Amino acid sequence: MDSLTAAFRSGQKPSFPAEAGTLEYAQSLDQQDKLGHLRKEFNIPTRTSLKKKALNGVSPGENDSEDEKSIYFVGNSLGAQPKAVRRALESQLETWASIGVNGHFSTLENSPLSSWQDLAESCARKSVDLVGAAVPEEIIYMNTLTANLHLMMASFYKPTAERDKVIIEWKPFPSDWYAIQSQIRHHNLSPSTSLIEIQPTPDLYLTTESILATITEHAPSTALVLLPGIQYYTGQLLDIKTITAHAHSLGIPCVGWDLAHAAGNVPLHLHDWNVDFAVWCTYKYINAGPGSTAGLFLHQKHHSKNLDRLEGWYGADKSVRFLMEKEFKPSKGASGWQLSNPSAIDLASVSAALGVFESVGERYMERLRGKAVVLTGYLECLLEGLIRGGVGRKGEEQAFRIITPGNPLERGTQLSLMLREGILEGVSKVLAEEGVVCDARKPDVIRVAPVPMYCRFEDVWRFVEIFKGALARV
Repeated sequence: MDSLTAAFRSGQKPSFPAEAGTLEYAQSLDQQDKLGHLRKEFNIPTRTSLKKKALNGVSPGENDSEDEKSIYFVGNSLGAQPKAVRRALESQLETWASIGVNGHFSTLENSPLSSWQDLAESCARKSVDLVGAAVPEEIIYMNTLTANLHLMMASFYKPTAERDKVIIEWKPFPSDWYAIQSQIRHHNLSPSTSLIEIQPTPDLYLTTESILATITEHAPSTALVLLPGIQYYTGQLLDIKTITAHAHSLGIPCVGWDLAHAAGNVPLHLHDWNVDFAVWCTYKYINAGPGSTAGLFLHQKHHSKNLDRLEGWYGADKSVRFLMEKEFKPSKGASGWQLSNPSAIDLASVSAALGVFESVGERYMERLRGKAVVLTGYLECLLEGLIRGGVGRKGEEQAFRIITPGNPLERGTQLSLMLREGILEGVSKVLAEEGVVCDARKPDVIRVAPVPMYCRFEDVWRFVEIFKGALARV
């Protein structure tokens, strides 16, 4: 598998052997997988548990057979549950019950967590490799992604008569769209004149050239470039380094990134790439649970600047936080943007989930990426075999096409499949009946994400066999 990894990491698409379409070949890749042991650290929903209608005190666990486990390919929406999360939550609940308010400043022996007051910063220290920070102070965990985006725009979007525009892409996730529009209106401007959308090709591909050209065209009037690291609908990974450098070279004051689909999915080097700010959620590829506390990156170059900010109690430095003084003295770095006392329960989940990444070892994102490119490449190989074989074709129209870029350097784990019009509901029904968990984006797209931490090559093979059967039935 090492040769496949090297080829994919260089942007090539190596040829899989003739026997790639067999179960035995998929299993042989699993036997070579140096990260396969991580799967045991997760609770994978089973075919039975997915049908559960009431709580019964039973969760998927050690005794579930691999055949009973679902094919969980939806980490781009909600990651599987790390077993460490339950242990962390139980630890937090015991601490609260045992020492009450003192848990803000003390931690019990054998607890995997720091005191509540220090837990957000503890998570930041675990995330340096996750996003490529220079120091932990460039990271803080707080709020949710959209709230953090509002906070960053409050500090960095300072429109003037000459510079008022925000450059985005054609199909941002709705929460970004709403936040950006409301920020523009907050400054008594109109999105119809202050918002620039970069359009894709007919194949829904955003070329780097078109992105750079749009930035160049509007640079004199642009106050902020705000793009996704990975486009949620197509799964395309943008060239963060090149785009950020280009915007800065033209004098644009700020370049921010929504990394909801990139953090925990692909290696990032935000400090070295000179990204001004970035925001991300933790419930997708980071696996911290639904609605879990979000992350924020603020480049070190901004730490010594007297930036405007919306202030809150927990943004104050710990040396004065409990003096209850009226003068605001911000904490160093990104933590100075905190507002309220963070949820220790939520941060316990984040800390535990990040601990699984740390267990991979140094440069953990590079190691995970090494498996991911082969896992997704194998999925692509088998799906292209269905297309060549005309599976589900109706006349001259194929049953589906892959709208995620074929270049491994331009995608993460996810492949987005555009189905023939009218078959999404039927295909989704069959997949669900067969224990496949992936998500649909109406009217015609299925997003499939085999996450390297807990998905196997055998899962990929089984998914394609089920998908093949579903196309034949609709």
